[in-house]
Amino acid sequence: MSKTIFCIDIKSFYASVECVDRGLNPFLIPLVVADKERGNGSIVLAVSPALRADGVPSRLRIFDLPKRDDIVFAKPRMKRYLEISSKIVSLYLDYVGEDDLHIYSIDECFLDVTHYLKFYNLTPYELAMKIKNDIYKRFSLTVTIGIGHNLLVSKLAMDIEAKHSKNMIAQWNQEDIKSKLWKVAPLSKMWGISHGYERKLNRLGIYSVGDLANYPKQRLHSLFGVKGDELSDNANGIDYSDIRNKYIPDTTSFTSGQVFFRDYHKNEMKIIIEEMLDDLLLRLLSRHLLSSSISLTITYAKPYDGGFSRQCSLPYPTCDQEIIFISLLNLFNHYIEDKPIRMISISLGKLTNANFYQLNLFSSADEQIKKHKLFLTIAKIKDKYGKNSILRGSSKLECSSIYNRHNLIGGHAL
Repeated sequence: MSKTIFCIDIKSFYASVECVDRGLNPFLIPLVVADKERGNGSIVLAVSPALRADGVPSRLRIFDLPKRDDIVFAKPRMKRYLEISSKIVSLYLDYVGEDDLHIYSIDECFLDVTHYLKFYNLTPYELAMKIKNDIYKRFSLTVTIGIGHNLLVSKLAMDIEAKHSKNMIAQWNQEDIKSKLWKVAPLSKMWGISHGYERKLNRLGIYSVGDLANYPKQRLHSLFGVKGDELSDNANGIDYSDIRNKYIPDTTSFTSGQVFFRDYHKNEMKIIIEEMLDDLLLRLLSRHLLSSSISLTITYAKPYDGGFSRQCSLPYPTCDQEIIFISLLNLFNHYIEDKPIRMISISLGKLTNANFYQLNLFSSADEQIKKHKLFLTIAKIKDKYGKNSILRGSSKLECSSIYNRHNLIGGHAL
């Protein structure tokens, strides 16, 4: 049975919310969502459609913005965006059941309306327009809607055509794949193809989606495995996923990262690494998991470029803070250069269930068990009273970032 899937995206969500709350038209006002108090290196979270129309990308830093006196700056308010997003999801549930809704991100959802068209006695286009108008009426926000016979095609219709059409709605069928999708180039303009894969495919003489669709699938499989099959299928508009079969990924790693708003010296990083590890271990303990692999990524300040990304195995699966911290410091000290640091990322990988706790041979069993119980107690207190309820004394030092980060969502103010 052919399906009808909607892919709905709220246009320039964060910036549009800020405009609406100020009584401004996001299609006329050049508004930027960014925290100017953090300096010109602060990340721009979103720009209004007015700026997008002038060629300003949605992801950049303040110093990359065009030099204009009329730009309105709005400090990010993640709590507000989550509030509006949840209300819009509730609106979607007025139209479809929970099983036929998939939340893809804070501003994008998929709806399977196959079984609702007859109930509403509307065509797919008419129902899409009704939902679009309802969202605008209630929230003064504009959405773009792609309509397709599977999740992939609805997403492509939205990204490639709806976002650039006058009424913000586009409907594709299988016949549109050749006429509309195959001409897309460069390859990274298509959802699901990264710049890395674009470079690999270019080396094979594949430059457009049409080239990819007509390249021998068996050859792609031999080169890229299952990913090669996926690339070939997607280029031909084929997608077997079902919105009702919710995909729940296996947790293979926990990652924490932060971008600094000043240059950090290597001597300050021990405190930062320790603080970030504390947060990762809190997540590890709350899910009763152990890690047997760590990775560390460092990026230097822009004038210097470069950095490093290295990983290593732990002696055994563990959640012992001391063991993991020493291993991270060893990686850091071995590869770090004397250059200003602007970004760090830490990952705990190869996660396994903590069905047992392995003791090491270099300290007493009682001491290790006591330490583990202490970690569990701290985790419970933080879970009940907040992450800032227990902090290291080093959190009072100037280089510490832990207290402020705990008061952010996604690195931005509530």
